[in-house]
Amino acid sequence: MPDTEKEFTMENLLKEALAMQDWLIDTRRTLHRIPEPGNEEIKTSQAICAQLDALGIPYTRIGTGVVGLLEGARSGRCIALRADMDALPIEEPQDRPYASQHPGYMHACGHDAHMTIALGAAKLLARRRHEFSGSVKFLFQPAEETTGGAKPMIEAGCLENPHVDFVLGLHVIPELPAGQIEVKPGPFYGASDNLEIRIKGKSSHAAYPEQGIDAIVAASAVVQMLQTIVSRSISALDSAVITIGKIQGGTRSNIIASEVVLTGTIRTLSEQVRKFIGASVEEVCAHTAAAYGASSEVHISPSYPVLVNDEAATEFVRQTAIQVLGAPNVHLRQKPTLGVEDFAYYLRERPGAFWHLGCGKHPPLAADSVGSISAGATAALHSPDFDIDESCLPIGVALQASTAMRWLLDI
Repeated sequence: MPDTEKEFTMENLLKEALAMQDWLIDTRRTLHRIPEPGNEEIKTSQAICAQLDALGIPYTRIGTGVVGLLEGARSGRCIALRADMDALPIEEPQDRPYASQHPGYMHACGHDAHMTIALGAAKLLARRRHEFSGSVKFLFQPAEETTGGAKPMIEAGCLENPHVDFVLGLHVIPELPAGQIEVKPGPFYGASDNLEIRIKGKSSHAAYPEQGIDAIVAASAVVQMLQTIVSRSISALDSAVITIGKIQGGTRSNIIASEVVLTGTIRTLSEQVRKFIGASVEEVCAHTAAAYGASSEVHISPSYPVLVNDEAATEFVRQTAIQVLGAPNVHLRQKPTLGVEDFAYYLRERPGAFWHLGCGKHPPLAADSVGSISAGATAALHSPDFDIDESCLPIGVALQASTAMRWLLDI
């Protein structure tokens, strides 16, 4: 057996990760105090670069993004570990000693934990760079919550020089307790499309509606008819959502509105359904508006694609996790979510896997409840009360580092 395989054991990596607990907590809290919005992660980037400098890991910058490159003893394959960096425009309660110092912004989606785990994995793997062939890239990516920072990172070459062969990402979730994870092969997160619909009528006095074309009435019918696309034109075995989240129209209470603007989102889990719904929305809007004498303009702006995990890569992560945590702590998720994740862009370019790391502070929910907040779970992601059980940090470090080492050593 090669010496490298004798030196590396996942048990050793877990022990080393657990010994880093205080450092991981301090790092996470430092990042938690300086939340920044997408593409404005200046202080965050500086903090990450300082950590990589301390580890002797060279890096390049892509906007506010940072790409670290850890090279092994010999040339070989390359694996990438991604961590998103941006925060949310949420005001955090100030009753925590590590609360946000940036008014109006908060790490309410756990990206501070994701960065900390990537830095912890970098620290573990840097100690063992003499043991493996190939290299590890650390992709600290901006703007996951807004414009989809993964795409410009890829376009700028983050998956090349050296060529990335395998990519891993994770997300903390409060629905599972710290110490447990879940994986899912195939479609995991949905695609999203931004929707804007303009219904155009004709203004008149409210007392004489026959002289106008009421855009509000037509728009109301459009909202109702859009729901029939999912309920009557999509197979019950396919998942899709059309949500109108905002309606704007009218000028005064006694004037028939000449225009209404509807904005919303379309969520799907396959490109075929995505294209079908896009065409159906235009058709339904045109015909429904026409039935009321109005007209419609539909603008659909594609956003994140479906996140599809490579089946072999997902099984590789699952088997690694079973060896590190034990089978009872590794869950195979049955259903995808219609939430979105721009890690999907990486998976369109390279095989890889995205998985969930439990960060809850309470006993686990029933298996069929995972994916929705209920009694016994911590506050939801994107909530001002969201926080993590920080004991999840070394678990994430050990799993990312162990998966990377197993893959680089081909064991």
